[in-house]
Amino acid sequence: MHVKKGDIVKIIAGKDKGKKGPIVRALPRENKVVVEGVALYKRHTKGRAGQTGRIVERPRAIDASNVARVEK
Repeated sequence: MHVKKGDIVKIIAGKDKGKKGPIVRALPRENKVVVEGVALYKRHTKGRAGQTGRIVERPRAIDASNVARVEK
């Protein structure tokens, strides 16, 4: 894998093309990376024990071939 956790990368393909951010997590077996603030999706959580439900945004793993390292 050409990138690792902590590297600053630029997205070169997909819906978030052009965005930059640090790698939060690298998944070398799947050849995927999780970039902060990129490829977000929404999860609806159910309320528990008196709490109300809410909508949470989480980052999704993207393929490592869709990122290019900008800085180390």
